[in-house]
Amino acid sequence: MFIQTEATPNPATLKFLPGKPVLGSGTVEYLDEDEAAHSPLASRLFGIDGVKGVFFGSDFISVTKEDGEWQHLKPAILGAIMEHFMSGAAIVVGDRAASEANTAEEFFEPEDKATVDTIKELLETRVRPAVAQDGGDIAFQGFREGIVYLSLRGACAGCPSSTATLQHGIENLLKHFVPEVQGVRPV
Repeated sequence: MFIQTEATPNPATLKFLPGKPVLGSGTVEYLDEDEAAHSPLASRLFGIDGVKGVFFGSDFISVTKEDGEWQHLKPAILGAIMEHFMSGAAIVVGDRAASEANTAEEFFEPEDKATVDTIKELLETRVRPAVAQDGGDIAFQGFREGIVYLSLRGACAGCPSSTATLQHGIENLLKHFVPEVQGVRPV
């Protein structure tokens, strides 16, 4: 098994591509060992000293480090991922939705539903694929008084360039297609 790695815009996060599907659909993020109880692979990765976050996408795993150098952490992470895939164990056990504790309820006024639907479609078709390329994910959380609230996950959370991405990329895109949008803020 050959696992590729890719740098992300976040220097604390590295993207691992096992060449096999990771999740069939959706994404899951674990920010500590307790949250990772639903995932044998995430639990294994948190067992490596210096790992502080694990994010699963459809075909990749993003790992965020606390401290230490990638040259020391990367071999242990590669080994853990390889052992897990070779074992044939599940990535997430049980109901995946139950393991997504960091998914907040959406908020918006009922009269804004058409606007919110357009925002969600733009995020799904134009933004999420680009963000996934960088090892992360972005999700709609709410819309209030012209402001779109988004949740950043994986490599995007804590990334030095996330503010620029939100304000210059996503905000400009949404303002162009949805005149009601006045700004974008992270949750």
